[in-house]
Amino acid sequence: MSVIFGKLTWDAIPFHDPIPLITSAVVILAVAAIGILVWRKGWWPYLRDEYITSTDHKHIGIMYIVLALLMLVRGFADALMMRLHQSMAIGAAQGYLPPEHYNQIFSAHGTIMIFFVAMPFVIGFMNFVVPLQLGVRDVAFPTMNNVSFWLTASGALLINISLFLGEFARTGWLAFPPLSEKEFSPGVGVDYYLVALQISGVGTILTAVNFVTTILKTRAPGMSYLRMPVFCWTSLASNLIILAAFPVLTVALGLLMLDRYMGFHFFTNDGGGNSMLYMNLIWIWGHPEVYILVLPAFGIYSEVAATFSGKPLFGYRSMVFATMIICVVSLMVWLHHFFTMGAGANINAIFGIASMVIGIPTGVKIYNWLFTMYGGRVRFTVPVHYLLGFMLLFVGGGLTGVLLAIPPVDFITHNTLFLVAHFHHVIIPGVVFAIMAGYTYWFPKAFGFMLHEGLGKAVFWCWFIGFNLAFMPLYLLGFWGGTRRLQHISDPTWAPWLHVALLGSVIIGAAIVLTVVQLLYSIKTRDQRMDVTGDPWDGRTLEWLTLSPPPHYNFAVLPDVHGEEAYWTRKQTAIKEERLIDEPDYQPIEMPINTPTGVICAFFATVCGFAVIWYIWWLAIVGLIGAFAVFVWYAWQDEHEHIIPVEEVRANARERRRIRMEHLHKLSQST
Repeated sequence: MSVIFGKLTWDAIPFHDPIPLITSAVVILAVAAIGILVWRKGWWPYLRDEYITSTDHKHIGIMYIVLALLMLVRGFADALMMRLHQSMAIGAAQGYLPPEHYNQIFSAHGTIMIFFVAMPFVIGFMNFVVPLQLGVRDVAFPTMNNVSFWLTASGALLINISLFLGEFARTGWLAFPPLSEKEFSPGVGVDYYLVALQISGVGTILTAVNFVTTILKTRAPGMSYLRMPVFCWTSLASNLIILAAFPVLTVALGLLMLDRYMGFHFFTNDGGGNSMLYMNLIWIWGHPEVYILVLPAFGIYSEVAATFSGKPLFGYRSMVFATMIICVVSLMVWLHHFFTMGAGANINAIFGIASMVIGIPTGVKIYNWLFTMYGGRVRFTVPVHYLLGFMLLFVGGGLTGVLLAIPPVDFITHNTLFLVAHFHHVIIPGVVFAIMAGYTYWFPKAFGFMLHEGLGKAVFWCWFIGFNLAFMPLYLLGFWGGTRRLQHISDPTWAPWLHVALLGSVIIGAAIVLTVVQLLYSIKTRDQRMDVTGDPWDGRTLEWLTLSPPPHYNFAVLPDVHGEEAYWTRKQTAIKEERLIDEPDYQPIEMPINTPTGVICAFFATVCGFAVIWYIWWLAIVGLIGAFAVFVWYAWQDEHEHIIPVEEVRANARERRRIRMEHLHKLSQST
């Protein structure tokens, strides 16, 4: 039987543990209910054609964001369980989670939040926005874009399968050896971690290749590099870092897989292995990962600051220069994660200085946003709330980072809750606030109506207050000696601070619930907030030139770019002259066809990954052959594009011109 099922037995189902068992049942029932609803409502053909098999960058971006929202619920549930357990496991009390389950929860929380929440959110925004801002019809490789998404979804699926079949890693979200080696983690938890990240990592690398090519080679006529919006620059920098750092992650996890599956000794305690090799490899990826996430977030804040201040971004070229400086220096600071590991005073000093230097271009950006708002007519919309909250909090988080870059200080705070507080102090204001700002800002462009403003501000205040309550107490506990990943707290005097942190987590949970309420209420009352012009915020970049939502081909004719703010220049010229540009000569448009390549490839990747995790080698071979056959089948297809008739292009463009003319008349009257 082991030949057929490998290590998979009935013991893999957690009959003895009610929490994952009940959670698994709820998830399965929810998925079944959604499937029945989709079938009964007749939504399946629409979902299949418009999303699942789509090569439209906008729909792929939306799928990334939906995946991130779903995984946010899972990742936050893990965080809330940790906070609740710690607030109960104090003194003589033992809490409600056994140690092995608690270890799986904090490992899953970090893995999910970084790889399957933050990354899909950021990549989703890049997918939706970058081609529109560049004035082009799609990314350079549309089919590869679809494959990239579904490989990411495959990794997320494997992570969730571990919830009710087997276990997840108990090693922390970076799986440090020797704890992650076979000797100390003989179960399948680490294997789930390794295989899921390898599959999703391939998707991420393909995404980076796609966007670097798109930004460097497929811009609208007249759009030179220094006419690109800042979000395009930060996306370029982020994807360049991905190309440099993610292959290192792939190698590190691959070597660990060789240790576990084939008895190699790269990172073991014996056989010539050295776990510090893994530390260097994982952090050569790990710290640049912070900038992979935060640089596109900086781009979102730049768009928000300029749009809602009613003026150009202050110091555009200095912002671009600062972005590329961060891109380079981000690859030179990794060793500050293990100052305590004996590298020596000279090496620690070099990396400590580099870690401080990287704060300088970030400071430049803060001043650019402040000076952009200074003297402008600032509209205090929901995205501006997130921008102001970010600047207020992120400066503090950055200063704690500079503090940790001092080796003697790091020797005291290393591996304590102070570090946990610092990390969340950077990521939540720096990335999560930007995600929520971008979600609100570009939502009407994606769906044609705006989100409810009042509920959006309520979501912001829950995030702002909840964050401060949840993580500021951890700075104190870290100074008092509280280490990370504590399953039990022996000092009862810490109880009030842990209870405050729990309260903050509950308030953040309220923010997530309100986000769902806001979405549902906005859909129900969308007729009150329709975006009929395509430019609800009085935007400055080319995505606001199209109607909302944009057609598949984005632009009937690719825009001719003049100046740094292409759309704003065109709009102001039209207002001044009280007319649109002359109607162009429309042509048929060639667009890529839908393809099931991505979802079928992801199916076989999931099958292969699951088989490798459970040592079902015949099934792994079937999965590999299936994935290879899909690509061979795709390569032999004769038709990869379809033609949109000129009549359809002309009709849509003339309707857009009619609406724009009405909007222009209103703007002329208001000015």
